Amino acid sequence: MKTKVLIIDDSSYMRGKVRALLKDDNFEIDEAENGMKALQMTAAKIFDVILLDIIMPGIDGLKVLAALTAERPTSPVIIVTADIQESVVNQCITLGAKAVLHKPPKEEELLQAVREALGPGGGIDR
Repeated sequence: MKTKVLIIDDSSYMRGKVRALLKDDNFEIDEAENGMKALQMTAAKIFDVILLDIIMPGIDGLKVLAALTAERPTSPVIIVTADIQESVVNQCITLGAKAVLHKPPKEEELLQAVREALGPGGGIDR
């Protein structure tokens, strides 16, 4: 069974970079270009892991994270952001993020965070 991943980022370039890192056949990847679309998608489909940017127009990633934690607590969220302030990282963890990675994420760092977020038997073999 494939791991269902949602990549939420307003940058099509960054969504493509993250998608390329998850090139493995074990992933079924959907993308959202903003927070509103992401919330619509997560209301309609359950994802095994969500990769979320913070700095986005409209509904920012912190608001999306708070909503996802409340509405979909079983879908782990990994933050992938250019914002490296310690206070923001702490806020993400407090709001329920499983990990905070800095852009652009390194392949092994991203895969490790996904493995940890999925837990034992989480579906990726690397």
